[in-house]
Amino acid sequence: MQFLNPIWLFGIAAISIPVIVHLWNIKPGKTLKVGSIALITAAAQKSSRSFKLNDIPLFLVRCLLLSILALLLAAPIWRQYLSSGKTKGWILIPKENINESYGKYKISIDSLIKAGYEFRYLNKGFEKVNLNKILIDKVLRDTFKVTNYWNLVAHLNNQLPATVPVYLFTPNQVRYFNGNKPSVSLNLHWQTYTPADSLSTWIESVWFTNDNAIKVVKGSSKPSGTYFTNYMIKSAGDPNSPFMVNVKKGDPLISLKNSTQLPVAIDTSVLRIAIYSDKYDADVAYLKSALLAISSFTQRKIVIKQFNDPGKLPIGNDWLFWLSEKAIDKSSLQKTARILSYEPGKVSNTASWIKTNDPIALAGQNGKPALYKLIKNDALNRQPIWVDGYGNPVLSMNKNGSVMAYHFYSRFNPAWNDMVWDDNFAKLLMRLVVYNSDYKIFNINDRRVLDRRQLLPNIIWSTQNSSSEKKKIQTDLSHYFWLTLILLFLIERWMAHKNKLLPVNG
Repeated sequence: MQFLNPIWLFGIAAISIPVIVHLWNIKPGKTLKVGSIALITAAAQKSSRSFKLNDIPLFLVRCLLLSILALLLAAPIWRQYLSSGKTKGWILIPKENINESYGKYKISIDSLIKAGYEFRYLNKGFEKVNLNKILIDKVLRDTFKVTNYWNLVAHLNNQLPATVPVYLFTPNQVRYFNGNKPSVSLNLHWQTYTPADSLSTWIESVWFTNDNAIKVVKGSSKPSGTYFTNYMIKSAGDPNSPFMVNVKKGDPLISLKNSTQLPVAIDTSVLRIAIYSDKYDADVAYLKSALLAISSFTQRKIVIKQFNDPGKLPIGNDWLFWLSEKAIDKSSLQKTARILSYEPGKVSNTASWIKTNDPIALAGQNGKPALYKLIKNDALNRQPIWVDGYGNPVLSMNKNGSVMAYHFYSRFNPAWNDMVWDDNFAKLLMRLVVYNSDYKIFNINDRRVLDRRQLLPNIIWSTQNSSSEKKKIQTDLSHYFWLTLILLFLIERWMAHKNKLLPVNG
């Protein structure tokens, strides 16, 4: 057993507390009655104390309780070495896709099981299970959960030697592969398939236009790609419309006919956008032109206001474009839901372009705006939204309390990039400002697939990979210590309460 935070082991010294409590027992003096003190000579006063253990079982329980607490805080783990000689190989299937995955590759999986391969879930911890028992219990059912397979394979690489064969059986949809492709040294055999639910249709966005019609953006996804279609509903009773409109508790709702998707609330609000700038007035002009073009194209109710004094920013903005390198004060953060700000820093010249993987912004995109200048950044703990040709973030996103913060490492200016002259400028902004900018609905409904050659990680063979290579399997023991701690606490309370009820012999 090992500990991730061994410094907490010093907490075991706390057992000195019950030791002091139990040892510190001051024995009271006794009164002796005598007839006369005339014959008693004076003597110096003496006091005596008796140090002894009282109630040894309770004392031991309290010491053990404090020791277990210190061990728990030290984060106990169990590490065991796994060598290629101890296992024939591993079979891994995501728990949420086990029914369909097993159905697709039943013959191969059964053959591997008979050959002595271990069956495990392709989930955090790689739990070892008995596949035959699962099949007999008839609890084999699929659930929905988006898991990043690349992250799991990277963790798997830290646990298994390269000589142990690993068989993966997973879906091949894009939504299960995020971030950078890992590099691993695994004996990997990855089989993929296209799931049965390979078609998806949903309502991406819906709102009332300036003339009180209903604008709907419907998304459709299939293995070959994802596309979006705009609809304008001027009469809720149109029999040819693929949508149904109704009102529930005073709120207008819209839903797709013959669809299991829950009704979506129609946005009746006005989109309020504030622009703050101190010295980038030219940038404001380009930005306002793009926002006005978006309002005209989408017919969304949008109100745009410019401010040069942060103190005059109104409360309740949907968007704040902070075109300044000054830090945003807390009062401005509390007045808006989303903020796009200019990032300060060292400027570097580049010869690249701006691109995005967002399918809405890419729809109809013919080219990529040129990029000339970029603020150097690492964008730690931020999701890249726009990147340059080398993968460096141009626009990144992260959550700052209740505010969604977007960090722009360039400028809305022709000296920095050609984006302000490009048709894609309005499209890129439209995805952020009008559509679902958190990407949640799209990820759930994405049915695009990756070619097997695209999803396979980079395999790196090392000269150190030999048959004698051992790797560690790490098991978290904290839940066992929690159970022990709770049990000891209940025993200690029971023993302490029992002692109070015992009669005192005089």
